[in-house]
This record gives sequence, C-alpha cells and structure tokens, in this order.
Amino acid sequence: MHDATFEELSIPLFDQLYNFAHWLTQDKSEAEDLVQETYAKALRGFSGFQAGTNFRAWIFRILRNTFLTSRTGLKVAGQGDEELDALPSVDPSPEAVLIGKADRSLVRQALQELSIPFREILLLCEVEEMAYEEIAQVLAIPVGTVMSRLHRARKALRALLIEKFKGGSHGL
Repeated sequence: MHDATFEELSIPLFDQLYNFAHWLTQDKSEAEDLVQETYAKALRGFSGFQAGTNFRAWIFRILRNTFLTSRTGLKVAGQGDEELDALPSVDPSPEAVLIGKADRSLVRQALQELSIPFREILLLCEVEEMAYEEIAQVLAIPVGTVMSRLHRARKALRALLIEKFKGGSHGL
C-alpha cells in the first residue's frame, strides 16, 4: 500500500471544508479565500503530516486556525468564551422537537447568531458528523471540553429558537 498523496486525501474534503468556511465567515467570497489559503498551507505543510493519522482533523484544524488569524476571525473570536458561562437557564425540551417544528431559515438564522465557538462545534458534530475525539483534534481542546461546549452550544441554540418562536407566529 502506498502513502496517499495530498490530492487523494484533500480533494474529497473540499465541499466539507468550503461549507465549514462559509458558516464561519458567513460570506461566499471570504469562504472561498479561506479554503484556498487552507489548501495552500496544508500543501506546504504536507511533508510534516504523519501518514496514518487523521487527515480530515488535520486540515480542518488548519482551516480553523487560518480563519481565527484572519481579519474576520479576529473580530469574532473575541466574542467567544466569556459568553460560554453567561448562558441563561433554558427549558430542557429537546432541540430536536424545536428543529422539527421550525422552518429551516429560523434554524439557520439562530446558528448564525451563535458565537463562533458554539457554531463551529455544532457544525463539526452535527453537520460534519465528527466524533468527539476528532473535534478535540480540530479545535485543540480536551474531549471533556468538547462535550461541555457542545452541551452549552445546544442549550444556546435551543434558547435562540425558543426566543424566535415566541417572537413569531409559530404557535409554540
């Protein structure tokens, strides 16, 4: 068996990387630039990638770090961790029920209102379907932090959805 080439490993991940970049930047052009820069950095650093380790987590981490050091990322990164501990207590009704009743635009809008740390962990877990260990590698945080941040992100999303439903005419 040969070692996989950069192209063999990276090209299948393009759509996932672009989707994650678009959610982070909330701008098509910035997302395209971010993915392009991510591929350039990953290609330059590919000789340091250890074959047999998790390439997807490695390249997602490059994308995330590139975003956080970008102009847009620096602006939004500051709005992160202080709000992690300042969340109001919320009715524990399952978000699945709310999401099932919500229209897609409300859920998308609520996701966009979340802080970057919450948005990225929900996207990595729920959209990209990464395991906790893989998310921990991408975000460079312990698995326990992944679990607690994911819990708080879901709680924040639930609170936003409840607020939107109460403010709208959705009958909840």
